[in-house]
Amino acid sequence: MKSFDSAAILFDLDGVLVDSTGSVTRQWRRWAEEQNLDPDEVVEIAHGVRTIEIVRRLAPHLNAEAETLRLEKREADDHEGVSVMPGASELLKAIPEGRWCVVTSGTHYLATCRLKLANLPTPKVLVSADDVSRGKPHPEPYLMGAKLLGMNPAECLVIEDAPAGIRAAHAGEMKAIGITSTYPEPELQEADAVVRKLAQIRVSVDGGSRLRIRVE
Repeated sequence: MKSFDSAAILFDLDGVLVDSTGSVTRQWRRWAEEQNLDPDEVVEIAHGVRTIEIVRRLAPHLNAEAETLRLEKREADDHEGVSVMPGASELLKAIPEGRWCVVTSGTHYLATCRLKLANLPTPKVLVSADDVSRGKPHPEPYLMGAKLLGMNPAECLVIEDAPAGIRAAHAGEMKAIGITSTYPEPELQEADAVVRKLAQIRVSVDGGSRLRIRVE
């Protein structure tokens, strides 16, 4: 069993709080086929990275901003299989308000759509692809989340499903728990702890000021 003493928890969204793997995979495979790219390779790099960065990298001839809007609209309209991750509601209820946030590589529009579909609360602090100039694995998204919460980054814990997000957390001097919802455990070995499901993470409030996180 591992334990962490933290001021706040920063959650990735897709693959952590919301199960949207089917939607993400379907829409990226569709896009890859339209662009004559290998769908498997595109899907492999798509998780945890901003859409605009993928478009710029793989289809530099396209208008990245316009293409991102088109792709994110497709994903937002693809509701099939989008649901709350088991244990997400219970975990969020255990954390005091203002001590957690969402940091996602998706747009604000897509994030709020998925939170609503999963019947999860929209936090006061939600950092999306719209809010940063550099996405994961750069630490900017998580550093912004910590700043908006008013917390020292070194006292924050990140929960992620993607290697890019774990690297972003560590680059921001934060601890990270990986969940094997999208990638197998060997690909999450950089994390400080790895779980198969959110129910393995227990949160209690220590003296009203610190979060005690236990990983079972």
